[in-house]
Amino acid sequence: MRTIVFSVTNDLNYDQRMQRICTSLADAGYDVLLIGRKYSNTITLEKKNFRQKRLHCFCKSGFLFYAEYNLRLFFYLLFTKMDMVCAIDLDTILPCYFTSLLRRKKRVYDAHELFTEMKEVVTRPSVKKIWLSIEKFAVPAFRHGYTVSYSIAEEFKKRYAVSYEVVRNMPLKRNDSLVSEEIFSEHTNTQNEKIILYQGAVNEARGLENLVDAMQQVNAVLHIYGDGNIYEKIETCIPEKGLQNKIILKGKVFPQALPAITANAFAGINLVEPVGLNQLYSLANKFFDYIQAGIPQVTMNFPEYKRINEVTAVAVLINTVAIKEIADAINLLLNDEIIYQQLKNNCVKAREIYTWQQEEQKLLCFYKNIFTD
Repeated sequence: MRTIVFSVTNDLNYDQRMQRICTSLADAGYDVLLIGRKYSNTITLEKKNFRQKRLHCFCKSGFLFYAEYNLRLFFYLLFTKMDMVCAIDLDTILPCYFTSLLRRKKRVYDAHELFTEMKEVVTRPSVKKIWLSIEKFAVPAFRHGYTVSYSIAEEFKKRYAVSYEVVRNMPLKRNDSLVSEEIFSEHTNTQNEKIILYQGAVNEARGLENLVDAMQQVNAVLHIYGDGNIYEKIETCIPEKGLQNKIILKGKVFPQALPAITANAFAGINLVEPVGLNQLYSLANKFFDYIQAGIPQVTMNFPEYKRINEVTAVAVLINTVAIKEIADAINLLLNDEIIYQQLKNNCVKAREIYTWQQEEQKLLCFYKNIFTD
């Protein structure tokens, strides 16, 4: 049995993409180990069909955290059984590269982000310079790789002449019989409110501050599921603007609870500010989660979303995260029943196509080809 080791720097319980990837590969007969970070407030890992390991770090953020985590990961990988190691993003690429070199093992790069073009990086020139030097050094050494959108794959090819596959962040095809009665009843909309849903990271450059302001012009309730670096800021500004009855912060939930939550919403929100190419080329999990739940959404008129929406219209596309543009798009869904129903019907059709069961075939073919190379 071939052993594949994956490495990330986040909380394993909430990483939907890695849970899907590791589950699919384990189901296909691989021995899979997923390595992540142990947080101080972390909860017990959920049992999966693949192995999981969390590394403890004394440093919690910034350069010292990355340095400590990379050292710990390097020594862990050095003595861990593997046939292949897969680095998830630039923040784990160096230990994966050096251990694969020392141990003569196959290596893969899975780019969830165009890391050097993330908002947190491009707005800090000295930080970008460091990550860009790592990218220039390491990415060309990873002949095998895949990423989350065609635009990012094209950017890697332009920069480093590497031909990476595209494995998009699609959800499992929804099966209501597999959603537990307890989860479904907990999140059922008993008041028949029109719920506008945002799920995902509550971070900068997601248009969330403007979304809060836009809700002053919208006759609906906004539910925000997730956590991030501006969570407390959003939490503070909601009562300041008198919106405590219209905007409800729900915090983090386990991925398996999201299908029931999303299905109870009227529409979804997927906002991204074009700060850096990573934002512009994004193709978020939530975009496909909303489709799978059969609900229309407001999202950005960016290349990947536009590419899909031109084939099957499932969203109202907006060009900016200006307050009025957000409010007008949400109100269009709320007030124009014909447009809303057309988009909803298209979502029901599209959810048969944009599923992990379809996308995982590319993933399995990718790893099979490497092992037979």
